[in-house]
Amino acid sequence: MFAATSDTRSFLPPVFRVRDVPVFGDAILAPMDGYSDWPFRSLCRLLGSAMSYTEFVQAEHIVRSERYRRKKLHFEADERPVVFQLYGDDPDAILQAALLVQELGPDVIDINMGCPAKSVACRGAGVGLMRTPLKVARLFRNLTRVLSVPVTCKIRLGWEDARTYRLIARIVEQNGGSLIAIHARTREQNYAGRANWDAIAEVKASVGIPVIGNGDVKTPADVQRMRAHTGCDAVMIGRGAIADPWIFSGLDRDQVTPQQVRQFVASHLERNIRFYGEEDGPRLFRKHAVQYLLLRRLSREDRKDLLRQRPSEQFLALLNDIYAVV
Repeated sequence: MFAATSDTRSFLPPVFRVRDVPVFGDAILAPMDGYSDWPFRSLCRLLGSAMSYTEFVQAEHIVRSERYRRKKLHFEADERPVVFQLYGDDPDAILQAALLVQELGPDVIDINMGCPAKSVACRGAGVGLMRTPLKVARLFRNLTRVLSVPVTCKIRLGWEDARTYRLIARIVEQNGGSLIAIHARTREQNYAGRANWDAIAEVKASVGIPVIGNGDVKTPADVQRMRAHTGCDAVMIGRGAIADPWIFSGLDRDQVTPQQVRQFVASHLERNIRFYGEEDGPRLFRKHAVQYLLLRRLSREDRKDLLRQRPSEQFLALLNDIYAVV
C-alpha cells in the first residue's frame, strides 16, 4: 500500500534542497488546518509526500502552552524532513515561538503568509502579512539570524488591490529565507476560481531559492504539468489529496484498488485513535470518512449508516462489507 521512503532515498539524488536539507520527491502534502494533523500527514508521507508539514499553529498559543505545542507538533523520525508551520502578526511573538519549537527538532520552520480566513488575515496574520512588506523583512531577518534551522514561507498572490507576491518573494530571499511555497490565488479568491500558474513561474524566475507551486493539482499528471509550466521545484497538494492521498504514490484514482482503500482507511482510523484516544479519535475521523466514501458509489442510506456514530470495530466491518464487492 505504501511507497518506499528511507531505503530508496539513499540511492537517489535529492530533487532539491532547503538550504542543507535534502528533499527526495516533487509532490508534497500542503499544511491544512484540521486535516494535516499527525495521523493523516504521516500516512501521506508513507505514500510518498516528500515533506511533512504540520497544521499551522498560532505563535501565542505555542508560547503559552507546552502541551499545545507538543501535541500539535508531534512527529516521528520516519517523517523527516518535518516542517513546523507557525502563524501570527507579531514578529517578536513569532520569534519567541520559533525558538521554543526549534527545541522539538524540526528540519525547517515555515511562516504562514497565505491563510485567507477572515479571523486570521484581517488581523494581519496569514495573507494579512503580505500587506506589510517591512514587517515581513524584519520577521525573516530576525528569524534567520537566530535560528539554526532553515526558515521558509507559504504565501499567496496577495490581495486583489495589493498583489505583492513578487515583492514578498524577493524580501524573503534577501532576508535569509530558504524556500517559498506559493498558492496561486489571491485572498479574495479563497479556494475558488482558477489558480494562476503564470504567477508561480514569475516567482521562480525572480528568486534563486527553491519554489513550491500550489493550486489546482488533482492528478499525478497535474504535478508534472505544473512543474513544466512554471519551472517550480516541487508541487504542493491540498484539497486534492484529502480524498485521494494516493496521488503521492503517482497513482491515478482509478488505479487504486478497493483493498488499498480499505487498508489506508483502517490505518488512518487506527492512528486517529492512537493519537486522539478512543472517544475523540473516531469522532475526528468522520470528516475524513466522508471524503473516502465519495470514492465509492453508495446509496444515501448506506452512507448515512456508515457515518453513524458507532464503535470503530463496527465501522471497519461495514467498510469491509462495502469494499468486498469489486
